[in-house]
Amino acid sequence: MIQTPYYLIDKTALQRNLDIIDYVRKNSGAKLLLALKCFATWSVFDFMKPYMDGTTSSSLYEVKLGYQKFGGETHAYSVAFADHEIDEVLANSDKIIFNSISQLERFKAKTTGKPVGLRLNPGISSSGFDLADPARQFSRLGEGDPERILSVIDRIDGVMIHNNCENDDFNRFDELLTQAEARYGAILQQLKWVSLGGGISFTTPGYDLDRFCERLRCFAETYNIQVYLEPGEATVRQSTTLEVSVLDTAFNGKHLAIVDSSTEAHMLDLLIYRETAPLGNDTGAHRYQICGKTCLAGDIFGEGNFDAPLKVGDRLSIGDAAGYTMVKKNWFNGVHMPAIAIKELDGSIDVVREFGYDDYVNSLS
Repeated sequence: MIQTPYYLIDKTALQRNLDIIDYVRKNSGAKLLLALKCFATWSVFDFMKPYMDGTTSSSLYEVKLGYQKFGGETHAYSVAFADHEIDEVLANSDKIIFNSISQLERFKAKTTGKPVGLRLNPGISSSGFDLADPARQFSRLGEGDPERILSVIDRIDGVMIHNNCENDDFNRFDELLTQAEARYGAILQQLKWVSLGGGISFTTPGYDLDRFCERLRCFAETYNIQVYLEPGEATVRQSTTLEVSVLDTAFNGKHLAIVDSSTEAHMLDLLIYRETAPLGNDTGAHRYQICGKTCLAGDIFGEGNFDAPLKVGDRLSIGDAAGYTMVKKNWFNGVHMPAIAIKELDGSIDVVREFGYDDYVNSLS
């Protein structure tokens, strides 16, 4: 039995998302790139490669990881590239997308022969959470003024428009794209490619895939461009769990179970976005608050119903632990880092990475 805690990637569940991605590729003409900022566990890259066209990144290290471990097209983007890293970024990428006109002008001389893009910011998005809203007031993410963008149109081949966030509503996606077309139509007509970014939750059950594909196809035909999508969470949705064990139980107005993991260290997005993890089931008669083991008072995964009272040694599966989890894990409180395991299509489980004290020590100095 594998020692908890560990992340368990289920290839069968991952396959469901990849099949949808492949359907979108074939029926829309769009190319789909894995967003490494969301998921970068390269042990399953070989499994994912046949269904995707490459990767997109947010830093030098992600660019190199995509180039070396995934292959296909490698798109490089960063809010700001540093002088000392730009040469290595260019050496490991097929396209480079700048966040601002000033960065475009600063590094344009180095990009000879490389397709160059610019991030646009239409000033609207689907985000309901200010922290994640690229169109928030005073946003630093992309250029918004059409006239300024047109002034450098001869220096760019494409643009990125990333203003969807956890958007599982096709009509809202369509509305945002239509507004972007109205604002940037004169720009789109002069481009070779457009990336519509990530955050489009088209692998959510019930999403209208056929209308989505038709909209993408029509958009590409209208402007004679290649469309790219950058799915992150949509790629790995509901494919991974965080496997934990109960270390202690208590009652303090609620039944509590403390497990050998932590939100702060192992599922940080739960704290950042004030969310709770999928836990337990809908029918269990015994409700527990599942708590992490760090000293942070709010280290709580959430509440769930269970079929029997929890006891020390019980194992629990915490759901949806792929997107923005493994890429954000840390050593807060020195809590043991979860291993990474893969459940193969035949049901067998392989542990592909374990972490120990030496990893903790080497992360510091």
